[in-house]
Formats: sequence, C-alpha cells, structure tokens
Amino acid sequence: MQKKYELLKDDTKEYFGITLYRIKALISFGVVVAGELGGYIEAEKNLDQSGDAWVSGNAWVCGDARVCGDAWVCGNAWVSGNARVYGNARVSGNAEVYGNAEVRSCAIISERKMIFWASNVGPENGTLTVFNGKDGLIVTRGCFTGTVDEFLAKSAEVHDEKTKREYELLIEVAKSRILG
Repeated sequence: MQKKYELLKDDTKEYFGITLYRIKALISFGVVVAGELGGYIEAEKNLDQSGDAWVSGNAWVCGDARVCGDAWVCGNAWVSGNARVYGNARVSGNAEVYGNAEVRSCAIISERKMIFWASNVGPENGTLTVFNGKDGLIVTRGCFTGTVDEFLAKSAEVHDEKTKREYELLIEVAKSRILG
C-alpha cells in the first residue's frame, strides 16, 4: 500500500512533552492535494494511511487516538487518549475529543459542548458517547449507533431496570450539556 502522507520531522509542536509532527500529503485523495500540509500527529498510528481520513489546520491527534475511514479533524480541534474518530465524522473548531470517546458516522463536532461521554457504564463497563449529528443527537455504545430514542428503546428491550435507568440518566445529562 502506498503511503498517503508523511510526518515532517522539521515541523513540530510540543504538547506536555509529546512531540507532534506536521503531516504532508504524498498523494492526492478526497479533497486533499499531493503536497498539501496537514495538521499534527504524534505517530502514524494516529491517522490511517488508507481512506480519506485527514488532520488539517492546527488540529492535532496524539496518544492512542485514531482517525480513520473518511473522518476529518480540522481547525484547532484535538483528539487524544484512546478516542476514535471514523466514518464520515468531522471534528473541528476548538473541539476536544479524548478518553475513550468514539465519534463516528455522521457526527459533526465543532466545539467542546457538542459531545458527551461517560466511561465504565453498562454491564460491560464500556463507554457511552452522545454527539451532534446531521439529524440530531447520536448515541454510540458498544456496537450500537443510533438516535437517542432508538438507543433508549433498545436499552429497554435488553437491559435490567438498573442499567436502563443508568442510561436514561446519562442521556439526560448529555442532553443538558449538549443542548443547554
């Protein structure tokens, strides 16, 4: 497989002792043109070499975070920790995505308040993520991705009362944080 970008060892930023390298497109893909400068990543593991995923502007990705598929991280946004951004998701502006958050599908995150996540929830102690999508709030939990109503309906079908109530409360907090 041909690499689509390279790390520029002479164009770096420091973030709490971590060196972030600017990326440069080696080939044209999607709307990216060969030679175009991108944002910053810590290592190749942060940005998939396949697909149209890209990090641009002053955005950066580090730690075990990963951007793949057709996802974009741009503006002054940053993604870190174990976070995943994939599908057709867009993280932009001054948004921060970190921890075990998953931003996927049609997500559009452009500021901090447009995403909420909670870890160690549900029977598997996983991560629940709620974010703004093109058609309203989207929930991801494990292999589930759908609207808030779809998630709550599915939860009512498969979980005990305690777990169901936990998810209902977390969704209320997420709505309050995201929608105000």
